Amino acid sequence: MKANAERIEKNTVQLDIELEAEQLDKAIDKAYRRLVQKYNVPGFRKGKTPKRIFERYVGKEVILEEAIESVVPEAYYKAVVETGIEPVDQPKLDVVQAEEGKPVLLKATVLVKPEVVLGQYKEIEVTKPSTDVPEEEVAKWLDGLQQKHAKIVTMEEGVVKKGDTAVIDFVGRVDGETFKGGEGSEYPLEIGSGSFIAGFEEQLIDVLVGETVEVKVTFPEKYHSEDLAGKDAVFTVTVKSIRRKELAGLDDEFAKDVSEFDTLEELRNDIANKLKEAAGEKAKFQIRQGVVSKIVESIELEIPEPMVESQLDDMLRNLEGRVNSQGMTLENYLTYANTTLEELREKMQPDAVWSARMNLVMEAIARAEDIKATDEEIKEEAAKVAGYYNGGEEEIQKILDNKAQVNFLTDQIVREKTLQFLADNAKLVENAPEPVSGETVADEPASSESLELLEDGAVSGEPAADEPEIKDTNEPEAE
Repeated sequence: MKANAERIEKNTVQLDIELEAEQLDKAIDKAYRRLVQKYNVPGFRKGKTPKRIFERYVGKEVILEEAIESVVPEAYYKAVVETGIEPVDQPKLDVVQAEEGKPVLLKATVLVKPEVVLGQYKEIEVTKPSTDVPEEEVAKWLDGLQQKHAKIVTMEEGVVKKGDTAVIDFVGRVDGETFKGGEGSEYPLEIGSGSFIAGFEEQLIDVLVGETVEVKVTFPEKYHSEDLAGKDAVFTVTVKSIRRKELAGLDDEFAKDVSEFDTLEELRNDIANKLKEAAGEKAKFQIRQGVVSKIVESIELEIPEPMVESQLDDMLRNLEGRVNSQGMTLENYLTYANTTLEELREKMQPDAVWSARMNLVMEAIARAEDIKATDEEIKEEAAKVAGYYNGGEEEIQKILDNKAQVNFLTDQIVREKTLQFLADNAKLVENAPEPVSGETVADEPASSESLELLEDGAVSGEPAADEPEIKDTNEPEAE
């Protein structure tokens, strides 16, 4: 087989493929053997009709068409491998010549990945992030620990204050009529949490236990229940009891109760160290993001639509996985976000274009610097994945035997090494110009607000800032 690739447009390649006549002759013979099993030819047992007679009965073109359908896909695949092109869409295939005893000539027109012409990607100036930890941050974490380990006292008298959890019965009415989801009994509502619609919680402040009041609110214009959107509502609310936090004092006893340390000073130092560690991780992310953003912005690339659509599909699959992990479906998510799948795809489209551009640039830099994943690195990553499922050597080997999984791990390793290469070769300055666009280039570490860091020593990723908030599906409709 011979194959030649010629770029006929910016992102379009034409493949000229030639197959030897012998390949078509073999394919015709196989096609005859397949088809002869399917036809009843008068005078012959099924499958026993001689080829010459069978050709006259069904027509040579039927057998030839069957043969071509079997050789063309394989020929195209081999031509892609031989020429090294990277298709991003299905090809348009034309059979130029296909006759018994003659070479098969094919033309394939296909969209391919854009060529990346790299400019400067070393010594990129980025602002040196601060890793200082203000004392106020440590104090904020200690306050968070106080809140988390506070003693909850149930009060049968007194008035509701901000921060209390008011246990309430409520009935909501619109135009004098109750509505679905507008009633609740013994419902614990944290005052100040913002879990009910705007204005509801504030009207319960200073209400006595046992008192019944009317709470007047207006549902948002964009509300997930169209029947209630923009409507005025009146809720009859009775405060049944109050749950109030009693905070322990910040002293050595508190440190012993909530941590492994004997003194408050030791706990304070541990918090400061972990905040410093988190700040370092965040600085690492910011450097990478700054470098990659500047490099990507400096390169002109026209991204083919199929690449954008593929990137959007990946982003939506990732989003669906995240909402599923929170016990929701993508349909629930769209409802609470008051949007449709088509609107969400449209909103995510700029990010998909950016991600596709970034991926191409990262691949080009990895090739230019010969950044690869070693067998040992792949095995280490496989062991990490297997560890998530408490798998041993057998599970590791199953991953290594799966080509798709190995390719995924390889891409992840190369990407990480390329990001680190760019960060290592960046020029850190006190006040570098900010990049024009800065989409996420890696998982951003959690901010210092996350109490999980202190508890688990882990740094988790944040959701994209422009994603709609995922609300708790257990909340009543009156939120």
